[in-house]
Amino acid sequence: MRKSILIITCLLCMIAAQAQLKHSKQTAYPSYKGLVMAGYQGWFRAEGDGTGARRYAYGNEERSGIDMWPDVSEYEKTYATPWKLKNGENARFFSSHDKSTVDLHFSWMQQYNLDGVFMQRFFNNAKNRDAISSAILRNAFEAASKYGRAIAVMYDLSGLKASGEDCSALIEDWKYLVDELKVTDQTGKKTYLHHRGRPLVTIWGVGFPDRPYNIRNIGLERFIDFLKNDPVYGGCSVMLGVPTAWRELNADCINDPYLHELIRCCDIVLPWTVQRYSPLLHNDMDRLRDNTIADIQWCRKNNVDYVPCVYPGFSWHNLSRYEFPDDVKPVGSIPRQGGRFYWQQIATVLNAGAEMLYVAMFDEVNEATAIFKVTDNPPVSTVTSFIGNDGKPSDHYLWLTGEAARMLRHQKPLTLTMPQRN
Repeated sequence: MRKSILIITCLLCMIAAQAQLKHSKQTAYPSYKGLVMAGYQGWFRAEGDGTGARRYAYGNEERSGIDMWPDVSEYEKTYATPWKLKNGENARFFSSHDKSTVDLHFSWMQQYNLDGVFMQRFFNNAKNRDAISSAILRNAFEAASKYGRAIAVMYDLSGLKASGEDCSALIEDWKYLVDELKVTDQTGKKTYLHHRGRPLVTIWGVGFPDRPYNIRNIGLERFIDFLKNDPVYGGCSVMLGVPTAWRELNADCINDPYLHELIRCCDIVLPWTVQRYSPLLHNDMDRLRDNTIADIQWCRKNNVDYVPCVYPGFSWHNLSRYEFPDDVKPVGSIPRQGGRFYWQQIATVLNAGAEMLYVAMFDEVNEATAIFKVTDNPPVSTVTSFIGNDGKPSDHYLWLTGEAARMLRHQKPLTLTMPQRN
């Protein structure tokens, strides 16, 4: 009997040892606390970039999917588009598929003191093991190591259908990312973001009523248990991306207490607040403050950490014209106000006790939530409308994000009004 127990113990130790080989114990980022992270889409393609895309990023004169134009003056490679600038020159766009693009983006993160990004991994990309998105992911992890930026995987459940699909595809994809892309054991400097001493993996899109899937029957518990407890690929912390009203289970959230059970199984909760707060609504920052304080209290009682989401503004006019023709969004529906709205959120949540920040998003020009370099001189068109940058420098939001990081870490006093550059 004792011999059998000894054999089993030895086998478990061997499995545990194997698990240690999968994830490096070393990382420059052992905790999310004290960090400002952003979401990174990395989904922009351009005709001629080697992906076979035809104007995927920027569309055409009648059908564009973006509302804000990037400042492309520093990119090594750019691509012609159907639009012209005010001076008559062709307006050019970048491709996320180019390694030089990803490298430039991570160099900006280092330059402006943004700690790092969560790389979006969409359900269909994971299920189909999409080669293009995997190549972008590989380039991002290499750049993160090169520039010493934190990086982690965020699984986005968008694309998961109502029936016949569950999270098993994500289990296999995580094995692929760990084994083939070595995401938790980068070559060179180890920068995969850890939390509570373990690699952090995010599952986003849990609890939204407009999703076709039922969170009770898509294998979420099994996936979370796999990430946390699998003897080879587990040992991870998990962050769950949920609606703003997750705590009260109303408004933009499903009315199902099962969501709270899932959150209690995880290590961090991330409420999605894009479009939920606006500078056009009276006392909306008071509502953000009150929700943040109450959310943090709930999390402390349930041993879950909390990260608030902040964003610079929102515009989804061009894409909504053909995606939702009966509900076309106005241009600049949530105005940036030159950064004032962004800073109001940052100051509000930091004052309320936030210990880390999630910025939506780094490169999202489709919905005009991008904080990377954008231009105040977008293309001119009688058909398509692009918002500008309120007369601010192209790096204005990167600079503000760096200031937020310094104030979060108490390297300088928190200011309630937006900082001004010398």
